[in-house]
Amino acid sequence: MTRSRLAVVGNPENRRVTMLLDAATRSGMPTPRVVSWREVLIGRGTRFHADEWVRLDSPGEDPDVDALLRGAGDPTRIADGPRWYASLLAAVGTLRGGRRLTHPDDLAVLFDKRRCHAVLAGDGVPVPISPTSGGDASAPRDWPEVRELAAAAGLRRFFVKPAHGSSAAGVVAVETASGGRVQARSSVEIAEDGLYNSLRVRRLTGEAEVGALIDALAGECLHIEAWLPKPSWQGRAADLRVVVIAGRATHAVLRTSAHPMTNLHLGGQRGDLEAARAGFDAAGYGWESALAVAERAAACFPRTLCVGVDLLPAANWRGAAVGEVNAFGDLLPGLSGLPGRADGLDTYAAQLAAVAGGWSDHVAA
Repeated sequence: MTRSRLAVVGNPENRRVTMLLDAATRSGMPTPRVVSWREVLIGRGTRFHADEWVRLDSPGEDPDVDALLRGAGDPTRIADGPRWYASLLAAVGTLRGGRRLTHPDDLAVLFDKRRCHAVLAGDGVPVPISPTSGGDASAPRDWPEVRELAAAAGLRRFFVKPAHGSSAAGVVAVETASGGRVQARSSVEIAEDGLYNSLRVRRLTGEAEVGALIDALAGECLHIEAWLPKPSWQGRAADLRVVVIAGRATHAVLRTSAHPMTNLHLGGQRGDLEAARAGFDAAGYGWESALAVAERAAACFPRTLCVGVDLLPAANWRGAAVGEVNAFGDLLPGLSGLPGRADGLDTYAAQLAAVAGGWSDHVAA
């Protein structure tokens, strides 16, 4: 890093960017150059210097950028995910020069849950059963197709997710039972003019109500995967977000919730990480083995410095699977690194240390 410079493509006022800049200041490195997503998306053309390492950060939380990616409208709406995805990849394709900390080919897979699932499974990473793993050819067009695909895969409890979504937007947790009974939980709000994200998880009951929601979401290229039982911590379902930097798990958060979705903005809470460590160790599976599963998932994307892995512990802590791998999964304010792995460093400082320590020497330009 002493011979290179760092640039970041992001939303300049967003905390993701400001936290990176703060980490750079603390480390004594030159302030990274910030290129706004808006500038990239309006087609001004962005060229980076040959010695610049380019970090791609989330384009989220900016209404103007959201409109450029998927068209005008309320940023909380659930719509036009495929257009958002195509616009993002096209914008990344206009960047010239420099070297990437997030490889464009990896980004294309990470933001398509179906493709990402297939890549993980193909490399032997444990993942939930999915009848839509792969791509558009298997995308169900409506609720009857969703139910048929799930039944054929032997799934009675399953998640339905927009393929290009994030932050649990549009996710529906479905439970079916004998006799055709069905219920679901989701944070989606149905309004006269469309579907919207909400901070409240609600319950839907009956074929008609659940089917209407799935039908309304079908244009988002749906992905289906098994809803695996999660362990309990203080009466709440628990899973983990593990940040993997330069191939090594460096940070972890135990996420707990009264709902199937453990995302913190949906009422999830950080739990005691030591409880997870103790759970894995007491079950004989081992904490290090769990972290190794997250590292195996990240290894599927060796040209990308950092990913956030959603790790799903088995209900008895005797194993772990990977739910998702997130391109921008490093926003964990106030979290210090795991002992012996990133002591005293937040996720941004740890990434800067990894590049300074030679990660870039092992990555093709």
